[in-house]
Amino acid sequence: MAIGERIRFIRNLRGITQKFLGLKVGFSDRTADIRIAQYESGSRTPKADLIEKIADTLDVSTEALNVPDIDSYTGLMHTLFAIEDLYGLKIDTLDGEICIRVNRQNGFMYNKMIGMLRPWEEMAQKYRNGEITREEYDDWRYRYPKSEAERNEKQLRQKKENE
Repeated sequence: MAIGERIRFIRNLRGITQKFLGLKVGFSDRTADIRIAQYESGSRTPKADLIEKIADTLDVSTEALNVPDIDSYTGLMHTLFAIEDLYGLKIDTLDGEICIRVNRQNGFMYNKMIGMLRPWEEMAQKYRNGEITREEYDDWRYRYPKSEAERNEKQLRQKKENE
């Protein structure tokens, strides 16, 4: 999904108009909706500073907007190959199903990846169990890593209150 599609998707998820988003990031009343429509359609590409403003307004991380090009299966495969190379994830089979696993032999990288994947798995499990809504799950994902830091702070406060 291209950046414009991500902007449109998350803007719609947040229930805000192109005009509102455009005004919030600093466009004039006359051009706000037109400029956002141009970014969403892909006829223009926002520069890094504007991506940050859009992400802040949508309350997501810039990484949620700058998704790698995975619009094709080939692009997806090369993204997975890059993840294997950079982060040590491995393709494997578990109980007859293909899965991606974290390679324990990668020491520091293993610990870092587990530290990131475990909270994702916990939130996905909460969604599957009905403890949180799809909206809450999506909100966590699209605001990551900010959402995870907030979740950790909340857990720490609760722990202190229970002591």
